[in-house]
Amino acid sequence: MNIWKISIRNFRFRPLYTFLAILTLSVSIALLVGIQQLDKSFRNQLDNNLGEIDMVVGAKGSPLQLVLASVLHVDNPTGNIPFEEAKGLMKNPMVQKAVPISYGDNYKGYRIVGTTQEFSTLYNASLKEGRSMEKPMEVVLGSTVAEKFGLQIGDTFQSSHGLAEKGGHTHETPLTVVGIYNPTHKVMDRLIVTGLQTIWDVHDHGDESMDNEGESNHQHEEDVLHIKEEEHHDGELVHQHHNENNSQESEKTEPHHDEEAHGQEITSLLVSFRNPMALLNIPRTINKNTNMQAALPKFELERLYQFTGVGVRTVTWIAYAILIISCITIFISLYRMVRDRAFDLALMRSYGANRFQLVKMVAYEGFMIAGTAFVIGLLLSQIGVYFIFKMITDQYKQTMPLQLKYQEVLQTGTLVLLMVLLSIILAIYPIIKMNISKILSHEK
Repeated sequence: MNIWKISIRNFRFRPLYTFLAILTLSVSIALLVGIQQLDKSFRNQLDNNLGEIDMVVGAKGSPLQLVLASVLHVDNPTGNIPFEEAKGLMKNPMVQKAVPISYGDNYKGYRIVGTTQEFSTLYNASLKEGRSMEKPMEVVLGSTVAEKFGLQIGDTFQSSHGLAEKGGHTHETPLTVVGIYNPTHKVMDRLIVTGLQTIWDVHDHGDESMDNEGESNHQHEEDVLHIKEEEHHDGELVHQHHNENNSQESEKTEPHHDEEAHGQEITSLLVSFRNPMALLNIPRTINKNTNMQAALPKFELERLYQFTGVGVRTVTWIAYAILIISCITIFISLYRMVRDRAFDLALMRSYGANRFQLVKMVAYEGFMIAGTAFVIGLLLSQIGVYFIFKMITDQYKQTMPLQLKYQEVLQTGTLVLLMVLLSIILAIYPIIKMNISKILSHEK
């Protein structure tokens, strides 16, 4: 007697029950594996994008928005801060590295970030070819940008004002590609990096601002600066009248001072500390004593995880509920098979089959349902995750590696196996308590 053949025949004998059991179980497995994979990939990618950044300093506003805009580059900035004020923080002995960044332009949706040579070190990025930017209007491409548009060393392109792909006017001055970074699987891959002076030069117009929201404020600041320049110029004339030599020095320094006052604003400052003590003192001092805002990326991302965690937990509990329902369906299917075919089973016992063989027949059917559902559920989860990742890539220009670790699959598989095993144990109870003579005599 081949138990496997009998089980397969029973498996096909009740297609509706079998289909419902496989469907519900595969859906629950797909949800459990998919949501775990999404949550882990999402967290790993965000943590990976932090690089060596311990603190972000920017304009007052939402600290989470500041982190999302300046570290993950998925939101609008809170405003600009004076570069001179940020330089004071860069000289703090507890600061190991402070990298200013300034942005407000894009190339076909990919952000152009003005910064210094140290920016790439925050993400351990290395050059694949070419060199770093040395002059204004030179750019180094992230690997995703270079691959997406097929740009090579020496190619030129024109940037657009604003962070959105459409809607901003195109700047006339072309940017020249001088280098391409190796893939980092971090935010660097989807950025176009250039010098700070490039951003300042491109926006060196009376009617442009560096961010999307502050055009009127920027104009007001320029008016104030203009008034200050006039007052300063009047002061110079008086000073020139009293001291000709000092007046000559003032004339030499005036163009430099005017340049600083006009353009030297940055969007934010990315900071890494020398020791944990700085993490306790510097952010509090900045928030209390300056017009700038200090945000801690890890803390803000943990807040973000708490928001997104509600959705993850909800989907997980729904998956557990579907898993319980599917196991109940398997139990009903197996139990009904045992009850409906009690006479056949009793007859098999009378012809020499023992209880263990009958139990194996039921168990094999349950395991076939579980195995088929597990394979289908795993495939469904990977198809779903693939399309979700594709949507994220299209919308946020961020690629995330598909991470499916065997521990997560093993954990879900063990849980499903235990639930199905429980359903089988409950279903075989009539076999254990079977009274062969009573069943056969009753059927007669």
